[in-house]
Amino acid sequence: MDTDLETLATALYVTADDLLKAHPEITPSRPRVGIAPTITDAEVLTLAAIAPLVGINTERRFLRYARKHLTGMFPYIPGQSGYNKRLRALAGTIGWLAAALATTTSVYTDDVHLVDSTPIECARSRPTVMRSDLAGWAGYGYCASHSRFFWGLRLHLVCTVHGLPVAWAVTSPGQDEREVLRSMLEHLAPTSARTIIADKGYRSKDLEDDLNQAGLTLLRPAARNEAPRPGAGLLRPLRQRIESVFDTLKDQLGLERHNGRTPTGVTTRVAQRILALTAAIWHNDNTSNPHLRSLTPYDH
Repeated sequence: MDTDLETLATALYVTADDLLKAHPEITPSRPRVGIAPTITDAEVLTLAAIAPLVGINTERRFLRYARKHLTGMFPYIPGQSGYNKRLRALAGTIGWLAAALATTTSVYTDDVHLVDSTPIECARSRPTVMRSDLAGWAGYGYCASHSRFFWGLRLHLVCTVHGLPVAWAVTSPGQDEREVLRSMLEHLAPTSARTIIADKGYRSKDLEDDLNQAGLTLLRPAARNEAPRPGAGLLRPLRQRIESVFDTLKDQLGLERHNGRTPTGVTTRVAQRILALTAAIWHNDNTSNPHLRSLTPYDH
């Protein structure tokens, strides 16, 4: 089977359509009478995944691209207003579909998971911060990797060593990473993971005790006042993996240029990127592509 954008879109649409038919409770409720939508939820979800893969970050530009290049797969392309409303109504479904695809991959059962967080900048100027609809959720935080402060949110991610997202959350920058990890693991579907690799920010005796009771081992770098911890030799190469996953989301899939202005808008755009990355890994896995996180076949 070929690994190109059209093949991925076809496979994703068929799978999404089957999953939504099996789980109608996941889709937004509609009245039994009235005008039926011209484009199905499965088609909207497929378009939502395609947009980041082709490197288009605005809905207006993507719909122009779709009308020119994708009408063979999607006979009806909605207007910007209709597409925007449908996409935001399906924000929860987008995340659900990404999780459903992840569970069917061969790497979902990896016994090592990586966890970290990364900033999602939402504004820079003071006037924008003052009038933003994100005020009260977004806030000021510090990005250690870039040695600078930012105003926005944080994306917390749990992924496999192959970069497959298995859990994610978007929070304010001031929220404790350890509590977010605890919450994500509580809502995570059962996996065979036994080891979680994190950085120094997840240092907590209570967290480690809770993870040990759940059968999980936390590997992290030792703090300056701590004795050397086991597994230190494994941390550096594996810690770089999740940084490369964040780079894929931000650079190749345009997360840094999300253009979200409302809580629903930001959440939807983050979910789109997670779905796009998951769909690419899912399709590469099904087509026996050894480079699971490669987006090259789909971005042109």
